[in-house]
Amino acid sequence: MRIIKLFTLLFLLVGAVNAADEVKLRADHPDRYVVVKGDTLWDISERFLMSPWLWPEVWQANPQIENPHLIYPGDVITLIYVQGKPKLVIERKIPTVKLSPQIRAQRIEQPIPLIPIDTIRQFLNENRVVGKNEFDNAPYVVAHDELRLATASGDKIYARGITSADQNYSILRLGDAYTDPDSKELLGYEAVHVGNAKMLRSGDPATFKLSGTNREVQTGDHLLPILETPVLHNYLPHAPKTQIKGRIISIFDAVFQAGRDQVITINLGERDGMEIGHVLAIDRAGDEIVDSVKGGTVQLPDEQSGLLMVFRTFEKVSYALILESSRAIHILDSVRTP
Repeated sequence: MRIIKLFTLLFLLVGAVNAADEVKLRADHPDRYVVVKGDTLWDISERFLMSPWLWPEVWQANPQIENPHLIYPGDVITLIYVQGKPKLVIERKIPTVKLSPQIRAQRIEQPIPLIPIDTIRQFLNENRVVGKNEFDNAPYVVAHDELRLATASGDKIYARGITSADQNYSILRLGDAYTDPDSKELLGYEAVHVGNAKMLRSGDPATFKLSGTNREVQTGDHLLPILETPVLHNYLPHAPKTQIKGRIISIFDAVFQAGRDQVITINLGERDGMEIGHVLAIDRAGDEIVDSVKGGTVQLPDEQSGLLMVFRTFEKVSYALILESSRAIHILDSVRTP
């Protein structure tokens, strides 16, 4: 039986920030916003702040609340001022249900994610970037059951080189190489996700059953343990603490240009300090034009064309989602600390 509905308040205080990073509210910010299913943390931050990546500067959760760093549908965010300083107040309505002693009440809603999960799902635990040696030394498909092509869930395949105790594997195929456009360093290879498989029997070869495929499994495809999916609602949008510069080196599902909600690869990785939640500005190089007045050519300055957020990091590269774009975004466009 449903009983009293509890209301709690979380005060999110604006922390002290450097003048250069001063939090500025949008001129059209709401005074009150009710979080709905489908919202992301970036969406909400964008409603209130001129620079949404400064959200951590205004977020200071109440430690007395369970999971204080999470925001749920139904939470009401209200902007108030105390001694001239803005504060964000969240009213959380938590329904409680009287249950038998053996059953514990739990929230049904899921917390809102950092960015749209459906847009990036395949890049969280399917595609990945690998080194050539790592890939070449990984287990590989040596045959299909009854020597026929394996394409559907339930089909069997046989693989050699299995040495770990993992039971669940991703089947991958080596894709394009990533090369740094400036230093020409080989940064890794895109490993294209073919499908997943579960080991039925160890040995040499080991026997696997396909649990899902995106394309036909071929002899010579490699197997690596399934990646652990990062829990994105545990991260906040934030800018790197240092000045970082890089370039876009790949655009998924596009040939030349990209826009909002498309996934890209940048030539910055964990060795460069990249973290999940990092926000970078995207700059398009200025054109070289002819001076029609005095002759000669003039190099126009770079102009910001968008914002991206890193959601998956590897040693030398990262996957990122374009969050804003005021013009077309291209391979080799620059990225930097905003």
